[in-house]
Amino acid sequence: MNKRREVANELVELMDKVSDEQIEKFEKALESANRIFTSGMGRSGFMMRGFAMRLMHMGYKTYVVGETTTPAILEGDLLVLGSGSGKTSGLVAMAKKAKEMGAKIALISSNDKDGIAELADVVVTVGAQTKDKSDSGSSIQPMGTLFEQGLLLVCDSVILDIMEDLDTDGAEMYKNHANLE
Repeated sequence: MNKRREVANELVELMDKVSDEQIEKFEKALESANRIFTSGMGRSGFMMRGFAMRLMHMGYKTYVVGETTTPAILEGDLLVLGSGSGKTSGLVAMAKKAKEMGAKIALISSNDKDGIAELADVVVTVGAQTKDKSDSGSSIQPMGTLFEQGLLLVCDSVILDIMEDLDTDGAEMYKNHANLE
């Protein structure tokens, strides 16, 4: 079997294990938030940036933590963190600060037991190997690649669900696409 097929099969198996109930809770948290802030470190951070962009295309007020134009998080806001380990120190500190400010926390992680999961209002478990081999799952891919791909697929599938809920399509979303490029 070629490597592309093996990677695709890993992703199918991974997505089959993601809880529909967790996804529904996550979507409700997104839909009820005043504003949505996203963050992650490394490659997970790139996936969260893409998620923030798609939410913005749908008309949500979204921000990527760390950008110079990101405002203060407040009560009624939602912080969405993508973290394979769920224990990245900078993200743990961010979650604690958001809680202090009265914001809700959503976590997408392979770790639903401790770290950020203990602070989170909503957890979506993506049970893939992360860069720490002691984490759940195994993969032919190096380090946290399978988790990062799973994070992207979860976020993109949530976008599709919300598009359906809002009865919108890509053409409508394109109206919010950057036009100074």
